[in-house]
Amino acid sequence: MAEFTMPSLGADMDEGTLQEWLVRPGEPVRKGDPVAVVETAKSTIEVECFETGTMGELLVEPGTTVPVGTPLALIEPTGERPEEPEKPRGTEGDETGRPLRPPPPTSAPPEPQRVPVPVPPDAPVHGPTGTGPLLRHLAERSGVDLENLRGSGPGGRVTRSDVEEATAAAGAVAQPSRVRSTPLARRLAAELDVDPATVTGTGRDGAVRAADVRKAARGTATAAPRPRRSAPPVRPAEERGASMRQAIAGLMTRANRDIPHYYLSTTIDMAAAMSWLHEHNRRSAVAERLLPAALLLKAAARAAREVPELNGFWTDDHFTAGDGVHLGVAVSLRGGGLVAPVLHDADTLALPQLMTALKDVVSRARTGRLRGSEVSGSTLTVTNLGDQGVETVFGLIHPPQVALVGFGRISDRPWAVDGLLGVRPVVTATLSADHRATDGAVGARYLTAVERLLQKPEES
Repeated sequence: MAEFTMPSLGADMDEGTLQEWLVRPGEPVRKGDPVAVVETAKSTIEVECFETGTMGELLVEPGTTVPVGTPLALIEPTGERPEEPEKPRGTEGDETGRPLRPPPPTSAPPEPQRVPVPVPPDAPVHGPTGTGPLLRHLAERSGVDLENLRGSGPGGRVTRSDVEEATAAAGAVAQPSRVRSTPLARRLAAELDVDPATVTGTGRDGAVRAADVRKAARGTATAAPRPRRSAPPVRPAEERGASMRQAIAGLMTRANRDIPHYYLSTTIDMAAAMSWLHEHNRRSAVAERLLPAALLLKAAARAAREVPELNGFWTDDHFTAGDGVHLGVAVSLRGGGLVAPVLHDADTLALPQLMTALKDVVSRARTGRLRGSEVSGSTLTVTNLGDQGVETVFGLIHPPQVALVGFGRISDRPWAVDGLLGVRPVVTATLSADHRATDGAVGARYLTAVERLLQKPEES
């Protein structure tokens, strides 16, 4: 039995709020499947499962804020039966957990199994063996008798879906128009004025999920507006923005205080890179065209592979190299603040793949649809403020990383080549590095590698 815990989705995350479960007890899960939606101070993130098996008991209700590392649910390995509480020696129990008499001698005929006795409606519900407090609470609140409910989970265990189906069956006559939807979907529907009854659900058994509501709100699905009604409280945008600024300020204050930074910069001739880029885009379909940012990111990633001393982490007073070049890309959010989703193994991606991955994570970062694996594990962060008109940017390192690369605007400047003065497109590249891990000579090697790689973009 494994625990699915509140993950750490960044060095500045101490706690998170569980917003929505994407799976139910008894459902199979695979490593990498998104199973929950968690809200941090910076974003709302789909968190993946790190085990393969069957989703067991859900330990935390949606809307609950818990510290990093808190168990959220149990995951049963495939084929594993739930553990049964230890019974008194010399006794057996039926499926309700009530002890039976000791088995008769082998010479006597076997005693027939006892039939469970119905529980009066006003009796407290303790539930069959294996049900947890969350499931019992749900049953009590829904008026479902766990003692007489047939379970569909491993070993006949009653799951959350069993309780929900029993609740739906009991209220089918009284509430024929009720739409199955997740808690986050209902909250978003109330906030965006979307009627869940008009939305096609893509969840289990047609349940409406948050993504379905967002799609309907964008007008890509038919959704009729309805009068606004009361809904569970949602944190205002101003409050979320303040929390994000507080989280960023805390992390950067720690970085500025604890990390002995050194800074380097160089100006790179981009004539060869821009000429190649224009020719590539001229021959390519619109969807396959590249932006200069793809060339800069690929050069930064390949240079990190050549100079691995800058690609990794400073922990426990020593440097640990990364297991690959995983670029964190700083993305500014429309409501203020920023996140840094990760492009894993960026040095191995072809330029079209890198461009596609970049557009994808930027789009989902700005709509709050990143996954947990996309906001953690970066070995080097790149910030590019060229589209904002900035020529030079010196950033603070994102701990526990040991370096941050900055790119400014590509602009035309007077430039001498072979003794002749002309106008060339150039960009300023900067490096902020941790003096505990490297010194200026290593940083200079890195920037030199970036410059050399940008002179031959066709080899990227």
